Amino acid sequence: MGDFLDRIYCGPAPDPAGIWLRWNLDPVLLVGLALLAWWIGRSRSGVAAIAVLLVAFVSPLCALSSALFSARVVHHVLLIAVAAPLIALARPARGPASASPWFVVSATALWLWHWPAAYDLALSNVAAYWAMQLTLLVPSVLMWRALLASGSGSSLLLIPGTFVQMGMLGAVLTFAPQALYEVHVSAPLMWGLSPLADQQLGGLLMWMPAGIPLAVFGGLAVRHRWQELEARSAC
Repeated sequence: MGDFLDRIYCGPAPDPAGIWLRWNLDPVLLVGLALLAWWIGRSRSGVAAIAVLLVAFVSPLCALSSALFSARVVHHVLLIAVAAPLIALARPARGPASASPWFVVSATALWLWHWPAAYDLALSNVAAYWAMQLTLLVPSVLMWRALLASGSGSSLLLIPGTFVQMGMLGAVLTFAPQALYEVHVSAPLMWGLSPLADQQLGGLLMWMPAGIPLAVFGGLAVRHRWQELEARSAC
């Protein structure tokens, strides 16, 4: 059991020549995604959410994130800023709920898992890896479900709040004077990047492009709120 746990879930870091052969067909993962697909249904949002999770966990991005910190950032952004709101749209909450506690939990998880010791553990231990994935994805889904259900204007401020706290972490990673993660100390060299340059690229991706999907889904949430207000005024 110890040998199973103490390994990189997505496998060893690939080189550029072998990356497209590295698909993750873990049967437990595929069953989990099938169950999730059944739970969220066949709406366009649900299908899109499963497609995003397939990219994150099944496609060669999984293996690439073992090599490059910047690929791991893309993986995390897909979970938090794309898959989570899509799941929330496909499986909305049944009644009003507070989004603030889940925002705090989501932000805390993001920062804690990027603490070097925790990050290195997650990429070298299967149990820690899945703890990372679930604590990043599930609170984000619950936050978005609460946001869409509450319709509160103040709650919608949590969407730019999510971008701000992600951007702050991205800035910390971008301007760090040295590479922070031992697990990425050599693999980026195969891809023509120094460990520090790879980390800086990851920080920039978290700092800037991560705001694009948040802006899109934030706009959908605002439109949803506006439609609710129009419907109430028409009654």
